[in-house]
Amino acid sequence: MSELIRKQYDVSILLYHIVCPAKYRKAIFTKDVDEKLKEICEVIALRYEIEFLEIGTDDDHVHFFVQSVPMYSPKKIMQIIKSITAREIFKQMPEVKKQLWGGQFWSDGYFVSTVGAHSSEEVIRQYVKNQGVSQVTIQPRLF
Repeated sequence: MSELIRKQYDVSILLYHIVCPAKYRKAIFTKDVDEKLKEICEVIALRYEIEFLEIGTDDDHVHFFVQSVPMYSPKKIMQIIKSITAREIFKQMPEVKKQLWGGQFWSDGYFVSTVGAHSSEEVIRQYVKNQGVSQVTIQPRLF
């Protein structure tokens, strides 16, 4: 289970399920890209108050299950994640940039949903963790 984040004046538990498609829905998330993405997210977590609880990749999109603090809006979290991961993957894996015709890494849009801390957190965690595994039948209960 995720932990409460305690600050000087507030206590929070803000959980988000985020889905980001690759530009052109191109199937670029190989095992190597998946590993590099997770390494980059570990560095993001050290620098920003964004904890990656799970990261699950499928061929053409990524599911992030994150916890953050109230000072970061979901939009700000997405800007941080998308900009840093794109820049670093292109820098460290130039062959990925060639697959995208030298353009952008991520699509412009994304999906974000809040996750209840005590009811559907484990369902979302398992769903995100098992991305790309064909025999998984777990579906998130978003409502």
